[in-house]
Amino acid sequence: IPTSILQQTAFWSRVKARVGWTPQAFDLKVDEAAETPASASEPEERVLGDVLVIRRSAGPDTEIAYVPYGPESLPDEESRGVWLERVSERLRPYLPPSCIFIRYDLPWESPYAREEDRYDPEGRWLGNPEARVREMRMNWGTARGNLRKAPTDCLPPDTVFLDLRPSEDALLSRMRPKTRYNIRLAERRGVSVRRGRPGDLKAWYEIYLQTAARNRITRHDLSHFRSVFSVPLAKTEGAARPLLLLAEQGDKLLAGMILVTTGERATYLYGASSDENRGAMAPYALQRAAIREAKAAGCLEYDLFGAAPRPDPSHPMYGLYRFKTGFGGSLFHRQGCWDYPFDTERYERYRAVESTAAGFHVD
Repeated sequence: IPTSILQQTAFWSRVKARVGWTPQAFDLKVDEAAETPASASEPEERVLGDVLVIRRSAGPDTEIAYVPYGPESLPDEESRGVWLERVSERLRPYLPPSCIFIRYDLPWESPYAREEDRYDPEGRWLGNPEARVREMRMNWGTARGNLRKAPTDCLPPDTVFLDLRPSEDALLSRMRPKTRYNIRLAERRGVSVRRGRPGDLKAWYEIYLQTAARNRITRHDLSHFRSVFSVPLAKTEGAARPLLLLAEQGDKLLAGMILVTTGERATYLYGASSDENRGAMAPYALQRAAIREAKAAGCLEYDLFGAAPRPDPSHPMYGLYRFKTGFGGSLFHRQGCWDYPFDTERYERYRAVESTAAGFHVD
């Protein structure tokens, strides 16, 4: 079943397979009578969609399973934990005995994002409550009480979505004045944006390394990005299409990004900007070009992929919050990563090690 979630596509499974993960795809079916996940042998089933699970080694005779931004199907709020528990138990026989837990990077909106008392008087979201409170809510009604909030979130739980349905002029009018000014400033300073070619990826990677060092983020090897552009692309309508966009001033590369269109959504997957000539405002020109490319591809929304959950200068992604919200989109708060252990003892050991690792990372 087609999806607009890039990380749940066949394209993404091929990308991850090339960088060492083992992908598995499953049909997600529901028993019509009980509205709970069903096995393929049970009657009266309705196919809700499919779910991509990717696995990797985490040590000798140890694997972890990961569901990036899935499952896409959203159960009723009060039954999400019960639903995830049943999905996990249905998946368990199809995973190797060495798999100690499955991690869901849930794409669903946090239930706390719709609660008025989770906002301050200025309308800024206060964030999710502590993990213990969240776990009590998620495990309500489950048989095992086994769902755990992961100590880290792999993919950004907070993002900015931009509605692409208005005209380009209307989109510009919804941007913050400073954002519009910087877009025009980039144009006045001679910044132009073009589609990159395969041979441009290495030059883009050089400024990506500068960005990773400047922002203290975990960096990927060049082979990871090459895999994004080397996997075979499906020919079906709405299939994932990666695009390298480069912002230049003369012959100098100042910024670049990897944009992927999938169905009705475009995703700002990876970005980079040079340490040089930052006053040229190349990233603003780049985003305007990305919006145009996404609209031309028929996308209705643009996921700017990662920001601080509120305007908090102490947050490591505060700069991305200021930059991305300037384009007029809306904040969206996902539920983040949740674990379902199969081997509690080994899971606790893994979790203890992971809890000491620094920072946020993107997989």
